[in-house]
This record gives sequence, C-alpha cells and structure tokens, in this order.
Amino acid sequence: MPFTYEYPRAALTVDCVVFGFDEGALKVVLIRRGIEPFRNQWALPGGFVRPDEPLDAAALRELREETGLKEVYLEQLYTFGAIDRDPRERIISVAYFALVRRADHLPSAATDAAEAAWFEVEKVPQLAFDHGEILEAALQRLRGKIRWQPVGFELLPKKFTLSQIQSLYEAILGRELDKRNFRKKLLALDLLVPLEEFTTAASKRPAQLFHFDQRKYQSLTRKGFIFDL
Repeated sequence: MPFTYEYPRAALTVDCVVFGFDEGALKVVLIRRGIEPFRNQWALPGGFVRPDEPLDAAALRELREETGLKEVYLEQLYTFGAIDRDPRERIISVAYFALVRRADHLPSAATDAAEAAWFEVEKVPQLAFDHGEILEAALQRLRGKIRWQPVGFELLPKKFTLSQIQSLYEAILGRELDKRNFRKKLLALDLLVPLEEFTTAASKRPAQLFHFDQRKYQSLTRKGFIFDL
C-alpha cells in the first residue's frame, strides 16, 4: 500500500540556459511561450518534471521538445524556489546550463513554445517568471568557470584563431583584455596546437588556426595541472 502525505506538495520544473557564441557575441537560446501564463513572452526552455522521471532526463526532454536541441551536455546550476516565482502555484525549479557550438545547434520551436531563437545575452528582452535571475546566475557561473577551466573552447569552432578566443573571453567577462598579455598567458599554457591552416576571408589578413588539445589537458590535470587564464 503506497504511503500518502497529508500536507500539500510543491510542483517541480526544470529550466535550461544554453549558451552559444557567434559573431563576437555570447548568445542564449530562448523560447516564446505559446501558452499562459506569460503567453507570447520570451523565456528559458523548460517545463514540469514527470513523477517517474529523473531530473537530468526531464531537462533534456524539455529542451528537445521545446527547441529541437539534442545531444546537449547539461550541468545543474541552482535551485530556485521563491514562493511567488510562478503565478500558477508553488513551483520549485532546478536550473541547468550548457555550452554548445552555435553552428551545430539550430533551435526550432515545438510543443508549447511558439518560437525558439538565439539572442545576444546583452540584448535579451524581459523574461517570464524569474528567468532573468536564472540567466544571470548562469552567466556568473560561466564567468567563474572560464578562468579556471577550459570550458570556453566548447563554444568555439574546433579550429579557431587567437582573436576568436580573446573575443570569446571578452564577451563572457564583459570587458576588454590586453591583447599581448592575454595571448602570452594563453600560449604559455601549451594547450593549443598550431595548424598549418589560415583564415581565408578576403577582407581580413589571414590568421593562423589552432585547436585545443583536450587529451593533453586531461593528462596534465591528473598530474595536478591548474588551468589559470
């Protein structure tokens, strides 16, 4: 016989912050809600957790159903539980965040999302619920991680220039970096492999391409290496 509780229980949801990088700007996936509450307003993709569903599975399902994004690595961010965060009832949300290569992930709306699109983080409209707070928390987590872990390379093409790396760090940190000092510290880590390939844009001077040596980084980490940029 199943055990029952006499007191009411809060509902549980998941919300996903998916970051990408393109054209010198940090971007995030948003959906335009097709249902109430906050119909036609932009929000983070997410939804209710089913009673028999693990949290991680619920986050991946909601992301797939509302945006069409698949095979995305999600990491738990924080739990948001303000009493009045949702006008429907007491709802607690477990937020996730992910870093993806934007060119590999083109969102398309489905289920209760009327539209799905990439937005520049600096130009995000007012969001439904407390999703602005969730987005800010994810951004702060990313700003902390990028200095001590090579997570930024998850946002870049597999082949990139030094200028692209600096542009990425500046977009995330929200400030300009000294070009000479940044490149000196970056190359001193000895984790970038120079390629015999160069950019081919006719309007710009060709720049050498590099790729990140993930295997070497993992090997060094096991020996106590600390990524500090």
